[in-house]
Amino acid sequence: MGGGLLKLPGAGRLCAYAGLAALGFLTGIAGSLVQGGWFPGGLLLALLALAGLCYGAVLLTRRRAGGAAAGAGWLIAALVLAANRPEGDFLFQAGIGSYAFLLGGMAVAVICATVPKVPQPDGPSARLGK
Repeated sequence: MGGGLLKLPGAGRLCAYAGLAALGFLTGIAGSLVQGGWFPGGLLLALLALAGLCYGAVLLTRRRAGGAAAGAGWLIAALVLAANRPEGDFLFQAGIGSYAFLLGGMAVAVICATVPKVPQPDGPSARLGK
């Protein structure tokens, strides 16, 4: 009954996606601290780190889902750290840098996870019908 369009990934690939999500989470924490501490350069550094992680994840796993897993981990960390705490403390200050980090990071993660050309599965290189 196999051969359907949707095939669940193996345990190794799921572990790789979980590891990439954890790396994305750590990148989100580090980026949150760096972008506020060294404003113009830190923001650029944080967004470049996210882009490198997401694009590297696509290349490593040879699937766009790898970049999406890293981006999802980053997004979870950024949203958790952006939320107000009951004590009234929060990590992000209200300003253009924080908004650029959140919105720019989301855009970078989506672009890096969806735009790269993923290599096709192994198979004959000839066109069909020839």
